[in-house]
Amino acid sequence: MGIMNTLLRAVTWWNGQTINTQIFTSRYGVKVGEDDEGNVFYRTADDSRRWVIFNGEAEASRISPDWHGWLHRTWDEPPSDKPLVHKDWEKPHQENLTGTLMAYAPSGSLRQAQPADRRDYEAWSPE
Repeated sequence: MGIMNTLLRAVTWWNGQTINTQIFTSRYGVKVGEDDEGNVFYRTADDSRRWVIFNGEAEASRISPDWHGWLHRTWDEPPSDKPLVHKDWEKPHQENLTGTLMAYAPSGSLRQAQPADRRDYEAWSPE
């Protein structure tokens, strides 16, 4: 790991963990579990703090409702110890895709329409 990577990790937080978070996690963190996305969840020994180290981009909607509830103390047991019971009609968790190419576009949306072949239009070009 070069000096540039070390400096970059010291000041950026959106792609993994910063150096300070890594030091805090190594000193006080107790690993609780990992989700399907590869995000790793920690707590302190006295359970006064809970946090997640993202696998890749730090996007909160990538955390499933099971782990979100544990992080925000809706329940005490992490999903790795006591998995939540899901109904058969529930869809699997998916991150928020707004603003991406995979975002939902209803029928008739301009995003789904193919550009029309405009033979009656000639684009202006400087000469």
